Amino acid sequence: MLAGRVVLEVPVAPDAAGGPDGDDVFAGGSENGRLMAAFDWSTTPVGPVGSWPASLRYAVRTVLASRFPMILTWGPQYTQFYNDAYATLIGAKHPGAIGDDLRVTLAEGWAALEEPVERAMAVREASWIPQLLLLLERAGYREETYFTVSHAPAFGDAGEVAGMHAVCTEVTRQVVAERRQRLLHEVSTAAGRREDEHDLAEQVCRALASDPLDVPLAAVYLTADDDGRLRQAATVGVPAERLPGTAATAEELRAVPVAGLGVAGGPFGDAVTEAVVLPLSGGAGREPVGALVVGVSPNRALDEEHRTFHELLAAQVAGAVVDARAYAAERARAEALAELDRAKTTFFSDVSHELRTPLTLLLAPIADALADPGGQLPPAVRDQLTLALRNGTRLKRLVDDLLEFVSIESGRTSAVRVETDLAAATAELAGVLRAAAERAGLTLAVDCPPLPRPAAVDPRMWEKVVLNLVANAVKYTFVGGITVSLRAEDDAVVLCVSDTGVGIPAGELPALFERFHRVTDSPARSREGTGLGLALVRELVGLHGGTVEVASEPGVGSTFTVRVPFGEPDAAAPPPSAPPAVRGAALTPWDDDLGWSARPVEPAGPLGAVLVVDDNADMRAYLVRLLSPSWTVRTAADGESALLDAARSRPDVVLTDVMMPGLDGFGLLRALRADPATRGVPVVMLTARAGQEAAVEGFDAGVDDYLAKPFESAELLGRLRSVLERSRGRREPGVPPRASAPPSSPAPPPPRPRGADAPAPSARPAPAASGPVTAAWRFPSTPAAIPPLRRRLRALLTGAGLPEDRVYDLLLATCEAATNAVEHALDPAEPVVDVRVTVDDGAVEIAVHDHGQWRQRTSSMDRGRGSMLMSAFADVAATPSPSGTTVVIRSPRPGGG
Repeated sequence: MLAGRVVLEVPVAPDAAGGPDGDDVFAGGSENGRLMAAFDWSTTPVGPVGSWPASLRYAVRTVLASRFPMILTWGPQYTQFYNDAYATLIGAKHPGAIGDDLRVTLAEGWAALEEPVERAMAVREASWIPQLLLLLERAGYREETYFTVSHAPAFGDAGEVAGMHAVCTEVTRQVVAERRQRLLHEVSTAAGRREDEHDLAEQVCRALASDPLDVPLAAVYLTADDDGRLRQAATVGVPAERLPGTAATAEELRAVPVAGLGVAGGPFGDAVTEAVVLPLSGGAGREPVGALVVGVSPNRALDEEHRTFHELLAAQVAGAVVDARAYAAERARAEALAELDRAKTTFFSDVSHELRTPLTLLLAPIADALADPGGQLPPAVRDQLTLALRNGTRLKRLVDDLLEFVSIESGRTSAVRVETDLAAATAELAGVLRAAAERAGLTLAVDCPPLPRPAAVDPRMWEKVVLNLVANAVKYTFVGGITVSLRAEDDAVVLCVSDTGVGIPAGELPALFERFHRVTDSPARSREGTGLGLALVRELVGLHGGTVEVASEPGVGSTFTVRVPFGEPDAAAPPPSAPPAVRGAALTPWDDDLGWSARPVEPAGPLGAVLVVDDNADMRAYLVRLLSPSWTVRTAADGESALLDAARSRPDVVLTDVMMPGLDGFGLLRALRADPATRGVPVVMLTARAGQEAAVEGFDAGVDDYLAKPFESAELLGRLRSVLERSRGRREPGVPPRASAPPSSPAPPPPRPRGADAPAPSARPAPAASGPVTAAWRFPSTPAAIPPLRRRLRALLTGAGLPEDRVYDLLLATCEAATNAVEHALDPAEPVVDVRVTVDDGAVEIAVHDHGQWRQRTSSMDRGRGSMLMSAFADVAATPSPSGTTVVIRSPRPGGG
């Protein structure tokens, strides 16, 4: 009767002996055979076993012997015989169904079975029905089941149809699993659009509506950003107003009386009385992003498989919501970045415009003064004005590049294409930089044969493309040469600029054409530049509908390839452009004066010999003019050259830039300190890296002083004299002291570095200690005592609850006082420095006492680093006495007067 995958017809014919007797009919050892053997068949329409025809005996024996679910009905009352496998399919109805009427046993499913059963008995026609839906009440509820079943006639001894034979198998789990899998796929497909989360919830519910058998009702609730409550986003199978609009927790949703919602479900339209509430997980360690309410089918048990389906469904929805929120966050972030980029573009545009006016007012008078034929400018003044004009012109070029870049980004610039002899123009532009290449010791090969036809380009833009690429090649090539070639390929013009330079690491290539990007630590003839050149090249080539690519290998060289279409002209004449000589000068800042790197050693001046190390020729020239009246000045363009110079003749002071190609300032400092011959040479650093870690790194490496650019000339001179005299004092203890007050006079503080003693941006002060905090320490009078003093003082002040900014200031002031005590106390009675600290209700007093007599110093020595901090952030008093000098630093409680 129930479904089966096999059609089995068992012809039964009596044998000569009349068939098996009653003892043999139920033989075989099956459980149902034993039950049937013990059953009183005389109470049934088929009568006692002894009266059974042979065909019935054979048919029953065949059914019992099979391991496939089989049932046999006999006679007009559909008396049932079935085997052990079939008994498991009817559940609690077994064994009461033995010998009973099939129509009574399966009354709830007879509407689906009647037609194929009657057809097999009346028409003698076998049937096969796959996945037949049957309503069974075998487990105490109205169950949705599916069977594949075959029905065939059962024949009596005379060949008449005496009953019905059925072979069946249950496929409920297979049918339900496939249906649920389709639904999960539908939900995943609907959620794949990754749009607004509320629109996503609507799509999910529309997908759930495709399977009302497994999801008779559903509701998606999403958490709100403001209060974290669950808010209804979409429903299916139930009107939205019948469910809560909001809920504080999932427990509130579980308390909803589902039976009162009036929702029918399942294939038989039974009332839905149960629902599950599943959290929509936001990921590991994150709060849920919502909850999913799913009605439970009244015709399927809520077993482990059913719960797993619900969990998979919730995971699909949760993943979609998380992705939608991530997509929305990324879109908001992209919009914010775009807005920031627009603001930055506007800023660059505004500031560039504002710079043009003062630049004009600076450059024009200088140019007029230099060009005045009747002027009688002294040579030194003319040199200074020429220097100012050259660097002002360089600044103007930077401003012009910024304005052009901003104009391109804002869409206000377009290429004005004119018919151009591109081969001749490219050769001429490359030739502008030939002198710069040759002065750098490089060869410049230009291979630009005539093209088959004129190209349509914007000459002004093409000029910038060629000059930027060639100038970039000169900047990063030290040995070998540069090749500029131009060819026609198909309907495009291909420009290649190749060099034998330092090359570009593979990791830098993807960002090479981004604005302001510079390759980190790449050797170059100059560290100057803004990182706009290659970005501008890409934008200008893009305006022509072309592309620019780069192929590079570190240590071998680079090749930039520009490809632009021949195009059609937009105008008849090119726009005006600057003369080539001006363009070349503006693009080669490293070769303005190459002669300074080879100045001979001169006799020492009044103060001594200073070695100036800077890769910028103009800066070297400026420092030579500034220092020459009092010093003998030698120059070097990089750290390697400086080391060779110092080895030939030991300078009295080294004045070095930090950022240089090759061996930078820090590398030079370490090399000087590692060589016993130059270990004692004082080193002063100049750097544009104000406010970064350069100061801490320099002092830790052993630099004697540090000065940030831009600087005052008088301050540089004073600091050089100061470090020289301190150096000579260390080497020549018998030098007569010069008059000066004991404590240091104020000097501009160094930029606050973010290093060991710099306050962390997110640091918070520790809780204030109760009552006064005091400490007294004694350190040896050596420079090595300063780091432990700094560590102890930081720990004490931080533990007392002082803010990090204030701790930092007091650290600098105290360590400066202790350094002075170590360096300037002569003949101490005890070679120690005493430090006493008191912190009381936010007020701080720090006393630093040495046990010697301070040497007298010149006024230049009063410009030591840290002195201004002592007077700017605290009240400082220095009291000399026969037993030593005491410097007291008092910092009152903020707001307490």
